[in-house]
Amino acid sequence: MGVSSDARSQACIVGIGETDYTRRGGIQDRSELALACEAILNAARDAGITPDDIDGLASYANDESVPWLIQEALGLPHLRSATMVWGGGGGGCYASIAEAAAAVESGAANYVAVFRSLCQGQRKRFGQGYAVPHSPGFLDPFGMFAPPFMLAPLAQRYKQDYGIREEQVAEVALVARDNASRNPRAVFRDRPLDLETYLSSRMVADPFRLYDCCQENDGACALIVTTRERARDLDGPIIRILAAGQGSEPGWGSGGLGSHNMPEEDYRAGGGRTLSTRLYAKAGITPDDIDTAQIYDHFSYFVLMNLEAYGFCGRGEAGDFVAEGNIRWKGGKLPINTSGGHLSEAYIHGLNLAVEGVRQLRGTSTSQVENATLCLLANTASAAIIGRE
Repeated sequence: MGVSSDARSQACIVGIGETDYTRRGGIQDRSELALACEAILNAARDAGITPDDIDGLASYANDESVPWLIQEALGLPHLRSATMVWGGGGGGCYASIAEAAAAVESGAANYVAVFRSLCQGQRKRFGQGYAVPHSPGFLDPFGMFAPPFMLAPLAQRYKQDYGIREEQVAEVALVARDNASRNPRAVFRDRPLDLETYLSSRMVADPFRLYDCCQENDGACALIVTTRERARDLDGPIIRILAAGQGSEPGWGSGGLGSHNMPEEDYRAGGGRTLSTRLYAKAGITPDDIDTAQIYDHFSYFVLMNLEAYGFCGRGEAGDFVAEGNIRWKGGKLPINTSGGHLSEAYIHGLNLAVEGVRQLRGTSTSQVENATLCLLANTASAAIIGRE
């Protein structure tokens, strides 16, 4: 039986590429643009295509490696599609995958490179204080001038309303560090972490302790997206993009970075509720079908919120869910952030989590989930479900 035209045009990930990851300021011999190009070239090589085949680019908010610079640096002969997702810092990470999928499925491009590059030692530091352009007069007087301070009230409300305990939240950080110990790419691979150290660490912005906060890193990574029909002409494994999208409930346009006027139920939930419903419906699956999840862990409390928003447990139940060992690599019902995540591998604004999701479905992760066929890439404002061919 022949394959339908819809199936042939379905978007797939066929290549992944990375640079080395370091702590902020660790890369001084290459520019942020050079890192972006390096990651894209590595992804193209992994896919078995040449740079000349790339005719689309996708990234997300605040990326200074703009498409025309990438085109010139790589000598791309035909750039037919170039998109950048707006807003939310790393909230658009998986939306850039959705943009790439839309481009290849519509015929706007044949091969799209999705990329993210950071070199914070040479330019803007994302963790330092800054004013959100549209609302500094509302946030700054309250000391909310950097992400930990902007987002702490949401986590505090969640913790208070649902009785979340610190040792439950610690499980997110401890699992990430354990997974990183097996990953040679992880910045914190040789830095073990135990519960006592977590609980005795300094408070950054209540309830965020030091180990609740992601790293600040230099590095880049990239994906190559094309159609299923073209993917079958390549030698590597095919990872299908079953669903990808973006969006959030009222008040979440800039999330806690610029708004604290969400409806009460959504404020303490972290967003993502309606997006998850749409994605599961499009993919034709349920949360029970997911084998592993790579969840945006800029702050550990939001991993708990996303576990609830994406249906792995009920509202307010994530503390008990993780305390029972469900997110651990060995023996867990839903192993998460198996490369170490942002907390312990690197913070490349979510895209390195997508690279790890592809590795899981290829069977090449350093913390491989047995027989993994479906992976969720989740954030409050964007998400994707990918599956093995």
